[in-house]
Amino acid sequence: MSNSPAIAEVSSLISPSPTPIADPQPPVKLGVMASGSGSNFEAIAQAIADRQLNAQVELLIYNNPGAKVVERTARWGVPSALFNHREFENREDLDRAIVQALQQAGVEWVIMAGWMRIVTPILICAFENRILNIHPSLLPSFKGNRAVEQALEAGVKITGCTVHLVVPEVDSGTIIMQAAVPVLPDDTVETLQNRIHLQEHQIYPPAIGFASQAFRKKLDSELPNLHRK
Repeated sequence: MSNSPAIAEVSSLISPSPTPIADPQPPVKLGVMASGSGSNFEAIAQAIADRQLNAQVELLIYNNPGAKVVERTARWGVPSALFNHREFENREDLDRAIVQALQQAGVEWVIMAGWMRIVTPILICAFENRILNIHPSLLPSFKGNRAVEQALEAGVKITGCTVHLVVPEVDSGTIIMQAAVPVLPDDTVETLQNRIHLQEHQIYPPAIGFASQAFRKKLDSELPNLHRK
């Protein structure tokens, strides 16, 4: 049998294990933010439909009028709202409007699924420790833009994707889940990006479940102490 990385079982390179964990609590209310095609949104919606993720998408925020993600939200019956960043004077004004919409929708967790804008502390503080992003590299390597290009230029043999909490410093929050993807000798930016996308779809839904459950458990553990004060 060949040991070529081209046929390796990439699922074995996901950590922690993406096995769904039973969650008896009410579904987590999600707000998804996307700028493009929305394939990660679709993966999340499918995981919810398949009962692999105990959540509900309350609202999709998008910033490009022609974003294909809107077609996907329509098929899933998820409401969407356009916040064209070109119509706002600065990033802070954009984030204030987004925060208001998310809060009005009753969103508990914000899921950045291909949101191609740097967010400000206004959004981060409004949903502190409750914003997730997915990045196409094994953080802390290759932060910021052109992560796939950076990996190819560096000549690494393994790259991947990372789900992490969002903090003010770009791509620096706590890592929730990662998947490794081998870099093949004839890879281009497109071919490597496509294989990374496949793993993004695998890890994002369970990462949302892990992070939201951990947050709920932390809140539950703190309640007795709050009552004593």
